[in-house]
Amino acid sequence: MTETVAVRPHHAIWPRRLPRELAVPRTSLWFNLEVSARRFPDKAAYLYLGQPMTFRQLQQRAEAFAGWLQSRGVGKGDRVLLYMQNCPQFIVAFYAVVRANAVVVPVNPMNRADEFGHYITDPDARVVITTADLAGIVDQANQALPEAQRLRHVLVTRFADAMQEGGIPADEAPSAPLQQWLTAEHPALPGHERWPAALAEGHVPGPHTAEPDDLVLLPYTSGTTGLPKGCLHTHMTLMPNIVGGAVWGLASPETVSLGVVPFFHITGMLYGVLSPVYTASTVVIMPRWDRELAGRLISRHRVTHWTCIPTMIIDLFGSPNYRSFDLTSLTYLSGGGAAMPAAVAERLKTEFGLTFAEGYGLTETAAPTHANPPERAKLQCLGIPLFGTDSRVIDPDTLKEVPVGEVGEIVTHGPMVFKGYWKHPDATARAFIEIEGKSFFRTGDLGRMDEEGYFFITDRLKRMINASGFKVWPSEVELLLFKCPAVQEACVISTKDAYRGESVKAVVVLRAEARGHTREQDIIDWAREHMAAYKVPRVVEFVEALPKSGSGKVMWRLLQDQEPQKA
Repeated sequence: MTETVAVRPHHAIWPRRLPRELAVPRTSLWFNLEVSARRFPDKAAYLYLGQPMTFRQLQQRAEAFAGWLQSRGVGKGDRVLLYMQNCPQFIVAFYAVVRANAVVVPVNPMNRADEFGHYITDPDARVVITTADLAGIVDQANQALPEAQRLRHVLVTRFADAMQEGGIPADEAPSAPLQQWLTAEHPALPGHERWPAALAEGHVPGPHTAEPDDLVLLPYTSGTTGLPKGCLHTHMTLMPNIVGGAVWGLASPETVSLGVVPFFHITGMLYGVLSPVYTASTVVIMPRWDRELAGRLISRHRVTHWTCIPTMIIDLFGSPNYRSFDLTSLTYLSGGGAAMPAAVAERLKTEFGLTFAEGYGLTETAAPTHANPPERAKLQCLGIPLFGTDSRVIDPDTLKEVPVGEVGEIVTHGPMVFKGYWKHPDATARAFIEIEGKSFFRTGDLGRMDEEGYFFITDRLKRMINASGFKVWPSEVELLLFKCPAVQEACVISTKDAYRGESVKAVVVLRAEARGHTREQDIIDWAREHMAAYKVPRVVEFVEALPKSGSGKVMWRLLQDQEPQKA
C-alpha cells in the first residue's frame, strides 16, 4: 500500500515519464542481491582496477562472510562496523552483515583514533571489518577503551586481496601515490583476523530471517551539539530510494556507473552499494578521487551514470588531458552536497550536452528527498520532492507554512525518512513535527519554494560548514580541539574557500603556558593527527578571549558575521 500525497505545486510540472508514487517491494536488501545473482550470475556487478566481481561471486562471498560473522557470535540486530575506503570488500562485507540479519554501521575512513572510539561504544559494536591501512587506528581506539566496551573481533583486508594477480593493468592504474597506497603492506596486529583466512573457513550461514521493518543500517550524523548520532534505517526506509533512484535516473542492467563518492556516505552507499545491486547494473569502483583515472575509466568502460559532487567536475575540467577523455557515453550526471557553479554547468551543456541534475537529501532521509528532473532542471536548485514525498517550507518559530517564495525551514514527509536517532529519544522528538496529521522531519535547512514547486536552499538553521560536500559540525571540531594541550577555548566557524566553497576556521584562546611559542600551524598540525582531514581547520586565528553572552555562552554567530570582513 502506498500513501496518497496531497497535490502540491510540483505535480503540475512532474515528468510525464514518471509515476508520482511507487509500489516499493516489501523485501530485505539481501533479497535484492539474491534476485540479481539468479538473473545475471555471470554479469559483472563491480569492476575494480581491472578485476571484475560477478553477481554470483558477490553472493557467494557475502554468504561465506555472513557465516564467519555468525561463527563469531554476531546475531540478529547486532551492530557491525565497516571502516574502509571504496573497494569490493566493502560491498561483500555490507551484504554479509545484511545476510547475517545484523546491522551495518558505516564509519568514515578519514576518522582518526580519537573519533573512532565513539563508533565502538555508542552502537555497542563488537566486530569491525576494516582495511590494513586503518587497522592501527582501530587498535589504538580499541585499547583506549575499558575492557567491557572493546571490540571482540577485528577482520582486516588488504586492497590487494581484491586485485587481479599480476597487479593493476596499465590502463586502469591510478596515480603513483595512490597506487603505492593501495599496494602497501601493513604488518598484521595481534588478535586481528585476515580476510582470505576468514573466507577459507567456509562457514554456511543460518537462515536469513530479516523482516522489511527491521533495522539494517545505522549511519552516523553530527549535529549542533554533542557527538555524532546514529540514524535508524530499516529495509523499508532504504527501499524507496533504492527503487526511486533507479526509476528517476533511468537505470537498468545496461547501466554502468562510476562509484567514486565514498560508500560509507549515504549518497555513495545508495548509488554505489544499494541501487546497483537492485537494478543488476555494473559499478566501476574508484578507491579515491583521481581525476586522470576518472577520465580514463569513463572512457574505457563507457560509463553512463555518474553521481558526484561539483568539485569533482571542476577538478576534471582542470586536467590538461580532459579534452582527450571520451565522455560521450554519459547520459545521467547527478549529485549534490554543494551548488554547481553556473559557469561549470554551462560548459557541461555546451561541450558535452550534459545537464547536471542536482539533488538534496540527508543521512536521516537515506539520501535524496528532492531531485531535479534532467529534462527540466534548474541550476543551483534542490529540485522537486521525489515519489510519494511531501515537503513544505515553514516558519521555524510558528511552525506554520509560509507563502511561496518566502524563506523558512524545509520539512519533509516521505517513505525514506528515518525512524529516529539511536539512543536519543529526546533528539528524535525534537526532529519531527505534525502537519495535517502527518509527521514531518525538520531538516534544519532554510530555503524557499518557487511557484512551480522547486526548492532552493538559502541558509542553515543549524550551525554547519559545507566543505566540498562534507558536512562539518563545529561543535564536534571544538570538542576535539579542547583535547589539544595548547588550547584553552575554541570556537569554530566557516570561512570562504574558492575551491571547497567553505572551509573550517578555528578562533582559539591559548592556554597561558602555550602563549608566545605556539604558532597557528601548530594547532593545524595537531588537528591533522587527531581528526578527519575534512574537519581540520584550514585557518586558525588567535584571540585573547571569545565573545560571550550574559549567560556565558560563546557568541559564535557574532564571530561568523565578522568573518566576511576579515576574509
